[in-house]
Amino acid sequence: MPELQAAPAGPTPGRAWVLMAAALSAGSVLALALPSALLDWQPEAFGTEPWRAFSAAFVHWSLFHLLANLLGAAVVAALGLAARLPRAATLAWAAAWPLAHLPLLLQPALAHYGGLSGVLHAGVAVAALWLLVRESGRRRLLGAAMAVGLLVKLGLEAPWGPPLRPAQGLLNGGFDIATAPLAHATGAGAGLLCAALALLLTHRQSRG
Repeated sequence: MPELQAAPAGPTPGRAWVLMAAALSAGSVLALALPSALLDWQPEAFGTEPWRAFSAAFVHWSLFHLLANLLGAAVVAALGLAARLPRAATLAWAAAWPLAHLPLLLQPALAHYGGLSGVLHAGVAVAALWLLVRESGRRRLLGAAMAVGLLVKLGLEAPWGPPLRPAQGLLNGGFDIATAPLAHATGAGAGLLCAALALLLTHRQSRG
C-alpha cells in the first residue's frame, strides 16, 4: 500500500512579520557604520536620491535613539507574532515603509529626519486594522484597543504643530532626543492605507 504523506506545512503565521521587524532592526544597527547624511530624510535631496524614503528609517541620532527604536521594533514583532498576522499583512507593512516618509515633503522645515518610529507606527496601524477586520472576540477587541491607543497618542502629539519637539517625561532625563510627530502620523496613515488595500485584495482572492 502507498504510504500516506502529511500535507506540507504552510508558512507560520507571524513569522514573516517578525523577519520584517528583524530586518529593520539589523539595518538600523548596520547604518551606524555610515554617515547619516548619506541615508537620512532630506526633502531637498529626495528628487535625485529617492532611496532616502527607505534608508531614513535606519538613521539614528544617538545610541539611546537607536535602543529605544530597537525596543519598539521588538514590541511590534511580538505583537505580530501573538496576533498571528499573515504574510499579506507583512507585505502591507513593507509597502507602508517608504510611504510613511513621502508625506514629509509637505513639511520642508523638517530638513533632516531619521529613525524607525514612523515605520513602527505603520506596523501598529496595519496590525490594528487587520485584527479589527479579520478577527472576532478578544482578538478584535485587541485590535480596537490598539487603534484607540494609536489615535490618542497621535492626537496628544499634535502632528500639525512644530516639526520637531523635545521628548516628554522620562526621555527628558538627560537624553538629547527630539521627536517628529508628523512622521508618526504619516506612518500610521500609510499603514492604514496599505492594510486596507491588502485586505481588499485578499478578500477578492478568497472569493475568487
